[in-house]
Amino acid sequence: MNGQNSSEVKKIIRERIWRVLEERKVAAFPLPVRGRIPNFKGADEAAELLCGSSEYKEARVVKVNPDSPQRRVREKCLMDGKVLIMPTPRIREGFIVLDPRKIPRNQLRRASTIRGAFQLGRRVKPEDLPAVDLIVIGSVAVSMEGDRIGKGEGYAELEYAILRTLDKIDEKTPVFTIVHPLQIVEKIPREPYDVTVDAIFTPFERIDTRGERNRPSGIIWDMLPEEKIEEIPILGELRRMVG
Repeated sequence: MNGQNSSEVKKIIRERIWRVLEERKVAAFPLPVRGRIPNFKGADEAAELLCGSSEYKEARVVKVNPDSPQRRVREKCLMDGKVLIMPTPRIREGFIVLDPRKIPRNQLRRASTIRGAFQLGRRVKPEDLPAVDLIVIGSVAVSMEGDRIGKGEGYAELEYAILRTLDKIDEKTPVFTIVHPLQIVEKIPREPYDVTVDAIFTPFERIDTRGERNRPSGIIWDMLPEEKIEEIPILGELRRMVG
């Protein structure tokens, strides 16, 4: 791509999407969206479409990222009696398990927020998680091939790799994302650690991606900076576990 490496190309795409969402006035609170998985007008409608899918209906345990555009998905999971898994910020405290059977029904909406999840859920180490049936991942941009870009810090990819390492998911576990149509781009470069999505949900439609899947079977240790391992205690523990 004009001599640029993939990280440079991804950064350019991110900046363009953040700018366009605000210029077209479809970005939603919290603002500005730069540096975030952007919230957008219509996110709740996209969430409703996702929660109408057969994969969602059949899932018992759903992992959803903690960002704003996925809040309605998290609430629906709890309202529909599904166990919700949320990663803690930067995965520093593992994952939060929210079991709607243990949360008062009038508190389910609050439980779908980050603050409420910490208060009403329980933090667990990844090895203590139940098997996950569906993953809903946040995106800054996504392509019709299924490639996606997050905020650029790699936490969603690490969460996926951790769950694969511990056999909490496998290569057939569906991965969905919700975005505004303006976040769909023609092409995104792909790295070995990237996680492709099976379906994109916009406020208007479901789009099944058409590309070859790219998902790591576990943590790719030789591509993981040592400072990242030091930053996330779970990674050090896992490295010791796998030898």
